[in-house]
Amino acid sequence: MGTREFDRAVDAAIDAALREDMPEGDITSESVIPASAVSEAVFLAKEDGVLAGLAVARRVFEKLDPSVEFIENAHDGAALHKADILARLKGPTIALLKGERTALNFLQHLSGVATATRRFVDAVAGTKTRILDTRKTTPGLRLLEKYAVKTGGGTNHRLSLSDMVLIKDNHLRHVGSVAEAVRRARAAIPPGVRIEVEAADPARSATPWRRAPT
Repeated sequence: MGTREFDRAVDAAIDAALREDMPEGDITSESVIPASAVSEAVFLAKEDGVLAGLAVARRVFEKLDPSVEFIENAHDGAALHKADILARLKGPTIALLKGERTALNFLQHLSGVATATRRFVDAVAGTKTRILDTRKTTPGLRLLEKYAVKTGGGTNHRLSLSDMVLIKDNHLRHVGSVAEAVRRARAAIPPGVRIEVEAADPARSATPWRRAPT
């Protein structure tokens, strides 16, 4: 994925999250906190894991109020330990209160994806196995979640249905065999586009599939 594409995805996800969280502003903070109030805050790790999404969290506050100081104490991909301070913030209190939950939601979710990925990567360490991600992502967060997988040491597979041919069981039920499905794909797609076949087990992938009734 390109940097510009990723940055656009981050901005779109943050914009959607902020609209969802305060469609008419933060009526609590805006009504009880003086506009001139300034506060300091820290992002604190509550358990061990792998950090991902700190720049996304910073971008939340950049959008809300560029005057917020966001000082990172760690970097994405780093191992987290309980009680680690990940970042220090200073700025208008209302801006900090408006952005804290959205920023933490992204940070917690992406770090969780990276942490889970690292567990699988560590489990196959020393082998030729790679941990690949899928398209089973949260709608609207695909690029961010795939970034988190990569941060955790995993490998990004296809980004969308347009990237490559991946022949699965549902295709084979209609086509009848792996060989015929591959033949059709090769005849239809441009040269250089990858073709993969998903197999449940080696023996089954070598046998014809029963065509579904129509």
